[in-house]
Amino acid sequence: MNILGGIIGRIGLAMADKNSPWGKPSKSGNDGESNGGKPMGDKDDSEGGNDAPPPRGPRNPWLPDGNSTPERPRRKASIEDIFKGKGPEGPRRSGGGGGGPTFHMPTRPGGKSWVPFIVAAVILVWILFSSFHQVGPRQQGIVSTFGRYSHTIDSGISLTAPWPIQKVDITDVTSIRRENIPESGNEKLMLTADQNLVDLSYLIRWNIKDLKQYRYQLAEPEETVREVGEAAMRASVAEHDLDRVLSGSGRAEIEQRVRDRMQDILDAYRSGIAVQGIEIEKTDPPARVVDAFKAVSAAQQAAQTDINRSRAWAQQLLAQAEGDAASFDKVYAEYRLAPEVTRRRMYYETMEKVLANTDKTIIEADGVVPYLPLPETRKRKADITVSAPSTPAKPATTTGGQ
Repeated sequence: MNILGGIIGRIGLAMADKNSPWGKPSKSGNDGESNGGKPMGDKDDSEGGNDAPPPRGPRNPWLPDGNSTPERPRRKASIEDIFKGKGPEGPRRSGGGGGGPTFHMPTRPGGKSWVPFIVAAVILVWILFSSFHQVGPRQQGIVSTFGRYSHTIDSGISLTAPWPIQKVDITDVTSIRRENIPESGNEKLMLTADQNLVDLSYLIRWNIKDLKQYRYQLAEPEETVREVGEAAMRASVAEHDLDRVLSGSGRAEIEQRVRDRMQDILDAYRSGIAVQGIEIEKTDPPARVVDAFKAVSAAQQAAQTDINRSRAWAQQLLAQAEGDAASFDKVYAEYRLAPEVTRRRMYYETMEKVLANTDKTIIEADGVVPYLPLPETRKRKADITVSAPSTPAKPATTTGGQ
């Protein structure tokens, strides 16, 4: 042990110009041992005892202060004990448990701790942030006390008990929410009143009218809205024929009927939901029969065209018959006033129409010139007919004695 102390003393002399754990070297240049090979820090009791000043030069690291007494025994030869109080972080913690820097909380000028003030500040911030709640103009908040419903708060700033005593759940109740059925453009087939299928897609617009019921009455409000909407749409489509559904003539009626049915069902559930409207976006035949449906539609359109043409011809004939009947009524009214004159006039007009296209001339009187220029008369008649086809030429008649 003395040999090891001497070696360490020499190392201390070599590190005299550095921060050495054994102190500064002596001015006399001793090598760390004197008095018969003892370390300079070790002295007999006869040389002054404990009253002598500590020796100058490197100290023995295995002694408390360079001196060993029965009350202050020699230290253990442990390198950890040597460097226990050294290092850039300062003295190590004393006692068992190893090393590490010593940490002390800052204190007030009177020596008291700041911990109560820090705890009070944390509690105050926690109360401020969990007790004051700002609700937007379109929002409402549900206040629950230990998980049970307490009350509903409207827009503005509200004060509640801090968390976890009371909790506030804020929800937008005014904005319109939308549910598209079916999702992602899938096919949704529905049965019509005439036992046909139609691929129909529609949009549901709804919002919250009672936040308490919306939160606590339904487990999945959005899914409930979708299922109720599909049930109401199927029931409404089943009341109309395929043509009425596809043409759009009954679309407004179907939408209104679906909205009323949905609202009745949701009110019966006490869901707190208000249905704002239904919009049918697509009504098409099923994809598997679309070609046949187009052929049927084309045939129906052709049939409708023929029906319309027939109706137009019938209306034309009816109008002509009504005109003839009106003309006959006028002639009959004249006949009742002068039967003989009217009869003779009708006879002459009839005979004129019958004989207008004949090539014969009838003469009933005596004393007629034996020669008549009949070819010239026919030619003149033909010329008159060509120049005025709408005016029939009267036959040349000659009556004797008139």
